[in-house]
Formats: sequence, C-alpha cells, structure tokens
Amino acid sequence: MVRYHDEEWGVAEHDDARLFELLTLEGAQAGLSWEAILKRREGYRRAFEGWDIARIAAYGATDTERLLADPGIIRNRAKVAATVGNAKVTLDVQREHGSLDAYIWAFVGGKPILNRFETMSELPASTEVSTAMSKDMLRRGFKFVGPTIMYAFMQAAGLTNDHVTTCFRYGK
Repeated sequence: MVRYHDEEWGVAEHDDARLFELLTLEGAQAGLSWEAILKRREGYRRAFEGWDIARIAAYGATDTERLLADPGIIRNRAKVAATVGNAKVTLDVQREHGSLDAYIWAFVGGKPILNRFETMSELPASTEVSTAMSKDMLRRGFKFVGPTIMYAFMQAAGLTNDHVTTCFRYGK
C-alpha cells in the first residue's frame, strides 16, 4: 500500500490501457478494501491479457467462465461482465474521442485539479466533476462507475491531486 501511494497514486496517467486498468480495479474494489484489490493486481493483469481493451471487448461466455474460475481476481459475475462491457464501451469512446485519455481528461480541462487538503478527513467521497463523469459514463453504458468510484479513479489516475499538503507527494 505504501509503495502504491508513494509511486503511483495520484500520478497523471494518459495511457488508455492503464486508465482502463484503474477504471476496472476501482470498480472491482466496490464493497472491498483497496488492499484486497492490490493483492490481486497481477492476477487481473494476467487474466485480462495485459489490459488489451480490444481483446477484452471480444470476450464471450467461455472467457467469462474462465475469469469466474480464476482465483487471481475478484470472481464476481457482475464485475467481470462490467469489465467486458466497459471494454466495448471504451472502444466506442476511443472512436468518438480519439482515446480514452482524451475523453477522461476533458472532464478536468486536460490538467489535474489541485486540491489543498490538510487532513485526510477533508477528502470528499465524490465531487461535482466525479458526478458529471459518472453520469456521462453511465449514459454511454459503462458499469460500476458511480460518483464515489469515479472520484477514487480520478485520485488514482492523477486527475485530482488529493495528497494532503504535508505529504511529500503533494508538490510532485
């Protein structure tokens, strides 16, 4: 957890496959701890073929059953189906916007929101931006993208800097 915070969390991400990974992992985390997801991260990377969005979008019933039998991921049918469905919607987004990156970062005007929270208790569960992102994504057919999940995604992908001001990562 410390390594993830110190090296990845909040770093601006612009690679479509990595953004899709974070979107999937944040959705998988719903109802679970982030630690449980991080422990399975490599299992997810293996199971979803390195986050090849086009390949995931082409998954069928056999792939779903394979995934549901894989102890390296959270074996929840709705979350597995959401990942496959979200890959299909992501392909549509890429066609429309050029990339998932362009679509996602448009919600913050192309640059991270710089917050100035002094304590962790100040961090919100969602914001107007995460709510707008969630609504648009739901309209497009994405699943497991509620406002709280999208805010966690924004934090993880660096769309918002929510390191507290005393954290060594804040200025980076």
